[in-house]
Amino acid sequence: MMMMMIRPSTTMFRLGTAAAARSSSRLLSLSLSSSAQGHRNFASKVSALSLTSKKRKGNKITMVTAYDFPSSVHVARAGMDIILVGDSVGMVELGYDTTQPMTMDAMIHHAASVRRGVDFVEKTSATNPTTTNGNERIPLLVGDMPLGSYEYRDTDVALRNAYRFIKEAGMDAVKIEGGSARRAHTAHQIVESGVAVMGHIGLLPQAISVTGGFRAVGRTATRARQLVDEALRLQDAGIFALVLECMPPNVAREVTECLEIPTIGIGAGNQTSGQVLVFHDMLGMLSHPHH
Repeated sequence: MMMMMIRPSTTMFRLGTAAAARSSSRLLSLSLSSSAQGHRNFASKVSALSLTSKKRKGNKITMVTAYDFPSSVHVARAGMDIILVGDSVGMVELGYDTTQPMTMDAMIHHAASVRRGVDFVEKTSATNPTTTNGNERIPLLVGDMPLGSYEYRDTDVALRNAYRFIKEAGMDAVKIEGGSARRAHTAHQIVESGVAVMGHIGLLPQAISVTGGFRAVGRTATRARQLVDEALRLQDAGIFALVLECMPPNVAREVTECLEIPTIGIGAGNQTSGQVLVFHDMLGMLSHPHH
């Protein structure tokens, strides 16, 4: 009787194992079928790690600054690595002389619009792959934190605003300007709290009240050394990439070579890890007066 009881149990186990194998095979087939039909998955999204990998392999990184639904649709379909929702929207689309008037609410408004544009491209490419150029990457979305949203000694202010970009606008990361020790501390606090940060040194548009205008920086040996120090400080703080704006190409090259993280240049020569252009500038619709 004991043998009679064991055999059915063993048979049931074998049948269960075979059924599980068949089920796994069907799931794998469905997964491969979905992939073949153009459905996206998390692995296809551009990330901080994939950007670092591109730098190590010597592949250039592409970043475009876009501010609304239609421009983000075009940029996403073109296969760019990063879309920056820059506070330069104040100058390019709203007619301000500087970026300083931009507020958190205004930036969230534009960032959310860009997010919807990218989501639209994802959905339409999944159902109709002919709407894209074969690009299967989802660009990394970066929200530009405006003046007055992160400079306070109380870093909780910066953190609350960084969370707004993630939660309300669907951004993947935020960008802050400056490379001082205090700014690096702020970046570190944001990164430690779970939000990726892109840095920005060189010409700092938000600091025009201090600098007196849009001017190239790093022209002296002392200032060039300061830029290298700022870049290393920000890297140590945990940023995943660094914008280098309006500096001599040889200085930008030196900064890039000193870092493990990628650099994104604008008005800084062609020796950076990648380049960024404003959507309107790229199409010849408008040109920044400070570039």
